[in-house]
Amino acid sequence: MKIALVGEGTLRAYKETEPSESAELVLFGFNGIEKVSYERELKGESTYFEDVALLSKRKKAVVVCGCITDTRGHARKSTVVAENGKLLGVSDMLNVVDGEVGAGAALRVYETKIGRMGVVVAEDLHFPDVVKALALCGSDFIVCPFGQMRDSMQTVLLRAQAYCYGVPIVLCGKGYSAIADAGGTLVFSSPSSPAYFSFENVREYHLVETRRRGIFRAGI
Repeated sequence: MKIALVGEGTLRAYKETEPSESAELVLFGFNGIEKVSYERELKGESTYFEDVALLSKRKKAVVVCGCITDTRGHARKSTVVAENGKLLGVSDMLNVVDGEVGAGAALRVYETKIGRMGVVVAEDLHFPDVVKALALCGSDFIVCPFGQMRDSMQTVLLRAQAYCYGVPIVLCGKGYSAIADAGGTLVFSSPSSPAYFSFENVREYHLVETRRRGIFRAGI
């Protein structure tokens, strides 16, 4: 799978520069599009979602872009997903610390031509249950649009969760992008934008058994 990671610059600028290198997945951080008002989008006063869809059609790729969405003054960190000119959906960040934005609802795994793609939105990466749930729901790989990278903690979480839940995670943030494979190895990292990387997605499954107390069944 060939991935383009765009941590700097807007989606429109990326489209206008027309990079010669192709990719099956184009992943932006939170720089790609501005704050999106659902009300203005529905009225046709803005076309941010359409821009994402059109780029996916032009590049014949899956395009994922982080953004702030606004629903009548209620802001959330969100991620827009499009493929081949079609908007597949919008995922919101579930967990909010100290009320920076509003909390979203429901996780989603997207069926795409490059596999079942789970989406972790920004700081949801700090909550292992999010990655675990997406892995249990059959994600072949997970993408994580991120904002400003402030320290190495996100890289540690990226590797640890990819290893624990057996699913590759692709992260794109401002000034830094990284990919951890299912073995927890950091197979790619770069401050460049756009950065390109190809890797083979190997599915990792094992039989894990535990012995524990509880679940008592009489007469057995």
